[in-house]
Amino acid sequence: MHRRRFLAASAAATAGLGPLLSLPSTALAAESGVSDGEIVLGHTGILSGPLGVPIKVVMAGAGLAFDAVNAQGGLAGRKLRLVSLDDELKPEKAVANYEKLLAEHRAFAFFGCVGSGTTAAAAKVLGQSGAPMVGGYAVSDSAREKVAGAGYFVRATFAREAQALVQHLSTIGVSRIAVAYLDNPGGAEVARLVEAALDTLKLKPVAAVPVKGDGTTNEAAGKALADSQAQAVLMYLGGGIGGEVMKSAWTAGGRQMFYGMSIVPGDVTAKLVGDKTSGLAISQIVPYPWSEVDATAREFRQLAERAKVDIGYLSYEGYVNALVMIEALRRTGRDLTRAKLHATLKAMKLRIGNMEIDFTGASNTGSRFIEMVRVTKEGRFLR
Repeated sequence: MHRRRFLAASAAATAGLGPLLSLPSTALAAESGVSDGEIVLGHTGILSGPLGVPIKVVMAGAGLAFDAVNAQGGLAGRKLRLVSLDDELKPEKAVANYEKLLAEHRAFAFFGCVGSGTTAAAAKVLGQSGAPMVGGYAVSDSAREKVAGAGYFVRATFAREAQALVQHLSTIGVSRIAVAYLDNPGGAEVARLVEAALDTLKLKPVAAVPVKGDGTTNEAAGKALADSQAQAVLMYLGGGIGGEVMKSAWTAGGRQMFYGMSIVPGDVTAKLVGDKTSGLAISQIVPYPWSEVDATAREFRQLAERAKVDIGYLSYEGYVNALVMIEALRRTGRDLTRAKLHATLKAMKLRIGNMEIDFTGASNTGSRFIEMVRVTKEGRFLR
């Protein structure tokens, strides 16, 4: 496994130069966030409330890879350091966090940043700073386009997930399909992607139900899904919200099957739903973390067990994303600048386990990997 180091930003930008973003990116590229001993990476995402729970798991998985690199001396003599800030999934707070990470923490690049509206809102900041952003989580396809040239996304697009789920349901004879989605810009876009995927089969959703991220509409959403008499519900719901909506739908008399997009945490859902979990299927965008034949998965599990990090798709996604970040830094070499890191990423192809990642094309999304899995009542996953 390749190893990387994060370097604390150089203090070379002295007082009196004004805000970081007022300087040309070329003036900062060689020194900001990079010193003889460190490379600093910045992260902003929701770390509080129900939606913050899975993000912490993703970042814990990433930390396994970064810590392993640092334990072996880092990258070209530099250790990796990640600075993480909570933005509560609020675009204005996310922008402030990006600026703070650049100006105060001297982040060289960004890693694992979360959310669609938050990412889109930061497009100008990212463009002005020249700082690459790698491995975003729960970022809509349109938000990815808005940060083209700055962002490099590992996980497959939500359009591809929607197509895979709809095609699977069509194959097993299901035509009455509803969608439950987070009531935010990213969720609304995913609902439209599901509608587009259904349209290719000359179908329409029997219901499209928005669900608040704070959980206040779980009961009403569940009733609306039950009333729709859908055969299956596609969920774009993070944290424990999906499980609560499922329970509310059943309480209201619903008999639907539930299918989750990759942001639905199966283990969390199982704790909430219990025996009925066995009917839940989820589209996954990284390979099976419990594989015995995949060396990357085996190493991940060993590191996770030692660090007492939960082993699952969320933590494995963070780990895989961190490996991509590490490999990009390793290939860029000791003479590390933002411009050179961009060039490395745009030319990068690699294979992690059974997952092909390629940033050399027109898209800034590297993977098309999708795999359907079932969730057991114990919260385990079956392929």
